[in-house]
Amino acid sequence: MLTRRALSMAAAAAAGSAKTKPIRAAVYGVGHAHAMGKVEALRTLPEFDLVGVCEPDSRVPRTHKALEGVRWLSEKEVLDGSIEFIAVESRVQENLLYARRAIDAGKFVHIDKAPGDDLAKFRELLAEASRKKLVVQMGYQWRYQPAMQAAIEAARQGWLGRVQHFRAVIDKPMPAGSRVELAAFRGGMMFELGCHLIDRATALLGKPKSVTGRLWHHGAFNDTLADNTIGILEYEHAIAEIFVGATNPFGGEYRTIEITGTNGLMSVRPFGPYKMVSHLKDAVGPYPAGRKEHTFPPDRRPPFAPDMLEMAKVIREGAKPSYSAEHDLMTQEVLLRVCGYPV
Repeated sequence: MLTRRALSMAAAAAAGSAKTKPIRAAVYGVGHAHAMGKVEALRTLPEFDLVGVCEPDSRVPRTHKALEGVRWLSEKEVLDGSIEFIAVESRVQENLLYARRAIDAGKFVHIDKAPGDDLAKFRELLAEASRKKLVVQMGYQWRYQPAMQAAIEAARQGWLGRVQHFRAVIDKPMPAGSRVELAAFRGGMMFELGCHLIDRATALLGKPKSVTGRLWHHGAFNDTLADNTIGILEYEHAIAEIFVGATNPFGGEYRTIEITGTNGLMSVRPFGPYKMVSHLKDAVGPYPAGRKEHTFPPDRRPPFAPDMLEMAKVIREGAKPSYSAEHDLMTQEVLLRVCGYPV
């Protein structure tokens, strides 16, 4: 017969084993542009056991190198009780539907951007996750980008002085077929890529007191895509200016986030490889006066590894997510307002 001490030791050992056991994960939908990156991360990271992927929409292609050897699951199997974590990587139109099914089944969820265009349903999703003590992680692409983290941290520490201007630019040429699909969403390129940049602006400056969006179709294409767009977020003592377009064939080389304050600026360009420029009036913190270029070592891990590793800590250790549900809801509301949705 086991003594009380032996039982206690056995329970502790079981708890420790549960913490180190890989998290059983699945990918629900593979129609999103980031889906293969999430599949690769979950296949590679030892913290996870990728059980399989599911794509209910037969119109979505199922051939990709990242999917070779991956088991295909039914929706019933994805929502099975043995799976703990689901990455929702469907087309944006299905994101909220699949995420809600996952939360209703008691799963932790990663949902790729943008989480649909229905703010009320997104609010309900987050509320239900909170009620069940689950976490919904948003897949905004540059949350863990080291140069952006450094620039935002410099602003938060006051090293830039009083921040007055956040400027972000991203341009991505879109093929005709993708343009038609994106045109279904009000906001077009702002909805597609501006969400990433709005997330960075609100992470630093919080909720704006007013939001303005201007959306134009200037491309030589026979579609209705808003392909030249700008959003202005107004704060008490600062503005955030976000430009997103689909015209510059070299846009990837000139993607920029710049934060300006009374002591100077931090500029991140391009987004990869990781580079940042500080240009300060006075030396402060780790940064010298004058202009200096900073480089960061490349991340050899699979794409989106930081997102997945944070979720592993949330699930196994009860860690607090870097971004709250309140932040994600605010960011989505700002995005929809910039894009002209009635919210």
